[in-house]
Amino acid sequence: MTQGSESVRFGKAATDTVLHRFGQWVRDAPSARAVISGSESLTYGQLDARANQLAHHLLDAGLPADGLVAIGTDRQAELLVAVLAVLKSGGTYTVLDVDVPRTGQQQLAAAPPFALLTHAAHQARLDDGSGLRVIRLGAEADAIADRPTGPPPAPSGSGRTAAVLFTGGAVPRAVPVSHARLLAAHDSWAEVIRPTPEDRHLITAGPALTAFAAGWTRALCSGGALVVPERAPWKPDKIRQAIDSDQVSVVHTDPVGAARLLLRDPGPAATTQPSVPRARREADPELRSLRLLTVTGARFHLDEQAALQDRLRTGVRLLNVYGLTETAGTGAWFELPQLPGPVDDPERFSLIGTPVPGCRVDLRDGEVRLAPPDGGDAIPTGDLARLRDDGLLEFGGRIRDRITVDGRTLDPHPLESVIRGHEGIGSALVAAVPGFQGVPRLVAYVAPPPADPSWPPGSGLPDVDELREYLAGRVPPEDRPRAVVRLRVLPRDRAGQEDRAALPLPITSASAAQPAGSKSARPATRPIGPFPSLWAAACGGVAAGFVGLILTKVFWPGSTDLTGVPQPWAFLFFLLYLIECVSFGIGLVFLFRGRARMPLRGRGRRLTTAAHLAVAYLLMAWWPQDNLYRLAAKQDWPRQAALVYTFNIPLMIAGVVVAAYVIAKPPKTFDVDD
Repeated sequence: MTQGSESVRFGKAATDTVLHRFGQWVRDAPSARAVISGSESLTYGQLDARANQLAHHLLDAGLPADGLVAIGTDRQAELLVAVLAVLKSGGTYTVLDVDVPRTGQQQLAAAPPFALLTHAAHQARLDDGSGLRVIRLGAEADAIADRPTGPPPAPSGSGRTAAVLFTGGAVPRAVPVSHARLLAAHDSWAEVIRPTPEDRHLITAGPALTAFAAGWTRALCSGGALVVPERAPWKPDKIRQAIDSDQVSVVHTDPVGAARLLLRDPGPAATTQPSVPRARREADPELRSLRLLTVTGARFHLDEQAALQDRLRTGVRLLNVYGLTETAGTGAWFELPQLPGPVDDPERFSLIGTPVPGCRVDLRDGEVRLAPPDGGDAIPTGDLARLRDDGLLEFGGRIRDRITVDGRTLDPHPLESVIRGHEGIGSALVAAVPGFQGVPRLVAYVAPPPADPSWPPGSGLPDVDELREYLAGRVPPEDRPRAVVRLRVLPRDRAGQEDRAALPLPITSASAAQPAGSKSARPATRPIGPFPSLWAAACGGVAAGFVGLILTKVFWPGSTDLTGVPQPWAFLFFLLYLIECVSFGIGLVFLFRGRARMPLRGRGRRLTTAAHLAVAYLLMAWWPQDNLYRLAAKQDWPRQAALVYTFNIPLMIAGVVVAAYVIAKPPKTFDVDD
């Protein structure tokens, strides 16, 4: 335990903060590199001077004591300058997501700041025009550079809150973090990872996530250097390049990032099963500088951890990290040497391990409650776990993921872990999906291991019959999924966690009527969602078409009058009017019932919604358009122009939207066995 950690916990030095730790390295090693961004770098002295200048600028702009400053930029070197400047000026910092503007706007709404510190390009994404005070790092660069490089006046105010961090879910939640907790989190992790001034750290998480927004202290409060991209976020191919070129020794990433890093070219040697002989899994010849790899953000199964450990050089540590935003990313940690012996079926276990120094983990009704490293009440996490006989905590799933099917509640994590034991499956999720007549049923979503480049041929992913046969004797019959959706990869959110809300719906529900465990021939395929069959849609459209003919005489009397039109032209025009009305009817059916199937194409939520409305408009617009045209005099130019701009221009836009939807490349591919 470091001396600073002792002083905070026992009240010997209440003024000790991460800013003081950084300042100590500025005094002791001003010429040591603190930030490395491509070919550019900042020493501790340079980083401190620039932070001082910006701090003076913030104070001159009227930043009050404890005032919140939101930082929104993809230039992480400047972001670190801004974070230190806010702390130096006595304010509270928060980091916004500028890569997903909607998330950044939600963060601003969750924690309204005194000012937004950003560049002009990002201001357009984040500022909603509500009068938010904006300090532009680019436009005001000269004014900032003219400020003194010496430290600003000692900050006044309570100084209790250092940062506002955001959770990584679909709707970010603001979490205030005190100076004491930020320092205690650093000291706790320092005891686990033992950082040195020679270390160079790389954090792959986005700047707005806790792993970076609070994790920067691991480098800059220990005398090390933080390697950041010239523009966030990190690209997968750039991470490995940065590790090799910048001699990165410590990498903080998520399970997918670790797999991409170590299994980029697996060949026949790669596997996710630790039972495969070590001779087939040679250590990566590169990454020679790496000494520590920490993985956080999502569940990390034991077989995955063992496979990645075998790809590292002897002596390189691989840690599975469990933490919360409320505890500044601290919580518990696990590495393979903590195991007392071999484990059977490692694909079924995800181990949290033991609490980091200063933290305490309590289990109440199976739920993990985590006490932060600076003391205080235990925080309910919403996660489930159990204490094993060997003293290690085993992850048991999340309460929010529980599903209800057949009138019973099911925790999907144990079932998903058993499914992962099937050869060829690298990851799995189980969901309750409405089946025939809206009855929920279990659906398994499976993806191949990260090391398996073959898709779809030869991927080894099972169909529903093969999976149910594999699960026989391993899980109760009622827990065996009734359908399988095979994906290239499972969807994940910006924090790297599996995104169950983004799972696609299965296409069919053929086995919904079969009893559990039935071996009989499968019944005819039925749609799973609320979308009717094509025959039902056509019948509905035809019925609506005849109703439309009647309504035409009500809304546009005389528009379909064929008196005096000879045959066969009168019949052809009548058929045209009927087709227009039927098209309108089918458009109505598609508008209200057609949206459910479209997400299956994986085109993205916004484009899918736009295409849904565009198709409905293309089908519905002909009925009112042609009736209005027929009643408009050809020389009535104002009405003709109004009709063109009311109908024809939107028709063109709708056509472009549909074309974009058709040619857009889906982010993932999948198929269904049912």
